[in-house]
Amino acid sequence: MEFVLLGFSDTPQLQWTLFGIFSSIYLIILMCNSIIVLITKIDPALQTPMYFFLGYFSFLETCYVTLTIPRMLVDLCTQKGNISFFACAAQKFFVLMLGGMECLLLTLMAYDRYVAVCNPLHYALVMNHKVCTQLVAASWISVIPIVIGQTYQIFSLPFCGSNRTNHFFCDIPPVLMLVCGDTFANKIGVYVAVVVFLMVPFLLITAFSTCSSHLIVVVLFYGSASITYLQPKTNQSEGIGKLLSLFYTILTPTLNPIIYTLRNKDITVSLRKLQTKLRRTWWEEGGKH
Repeated sequence: MEFVLLGFSDTPQLQWTLFGIFSSIYLIILMCNSIIVLITKIDPALQTPMYFFLGYFSFLETCYVTLTIPRMLVDLCTQKGNISFFACAAQKFFVLMLGGMECLLLTLMAYDRYVAVCNPLHYALVMNHKVCTQLVAASWISVIPIVIGQTYQIFSLPFCGSNRTNHFFCDIPPVLMLVCGDTFANKIGVYVAVVVFLMVPFLLITAFSTCSSHLIVVVLFYGSASITYLQPKTNQSEGIGKLLSLFYTILTPTLNPIIYTLRNKDITVSLRKLQTKLRRTWWEEGGKH
């Protein structure tokens, strides 16, 4: 009826230190991504395909981390990791769905930059708003059926024995370790999904990419996720698996806004304009009172 996520209960002396670190990281991710979404919507200079994808990516990142970090913070406070069977399946479904979408969206972002650099005369025609919207919709249509199948396939397996897993969220590898039946077909399904959503997009991004900062994001996210899902569990300790999961669920989403904003002139100019506008509004409101 339920699983027990052990999370970081093996280090109780670090309970409140970890709580402070992860809660600060979560607030930074929310703040930075919200600002990116805001300025890509309100600044006329950022109404381009590149920033359409970046704003959408920032929105997905916010949803992605919200699936794992708040739950982890609650478990750190209560020192209880109980999660119902249905909640575990739902968490895994949405993590896979949003993670898969991020993989495809990173590919679209690389393709957009490739067209802009290599075919600038036809860029506005090839990457118009309608095409961008259709590419995002096609990505959703590609991801959702596969994720539904993966989630159903895994959570319809027989679970017996221990319901305790040394992890901080319902990821596929630790859940499969609790299955008492044959998981060969499921592991093959996971490998196929990794090839479709990680390896193929990574190769396309490498071919399309004209931006070093984009490659940094891709290597961090795809590298840690690929090792987690492709390496046999017999060769990977639970602690290492948990550490790798921290990379693609927390560290990479923290670095993404920093990488994309600090190295992006348009974003920094837009932020200064927003800051000036807010300051002017504050002074005007202060003058009225």
